[in-house]
Amino acid sequence: MSPREEVVRLIQSLPENVSLEEIMAELYVRMKIEAGLKQLDAGEGIEHEAAKKRLGKWLSN
Repeated sequence: MSPREEVVRLIQSLPENVSLEEIMAELYVRMKIEAGLKQLDAGEGIEHEAAKKRLGKWLSN
């Protein structure tokens, strides 16, 4: 599916009263998720425990 087709499908799945800002936010989140998945597929991710250690000061137990 082309990026244009994905955007059209995304917009069609949103409620009729969605704002432009909400559409842009949804596109941004999906773009970041896709980028993260590509990084993981390329072996560029880190283990869960390593991430918890790096982000420990922001995470609560």
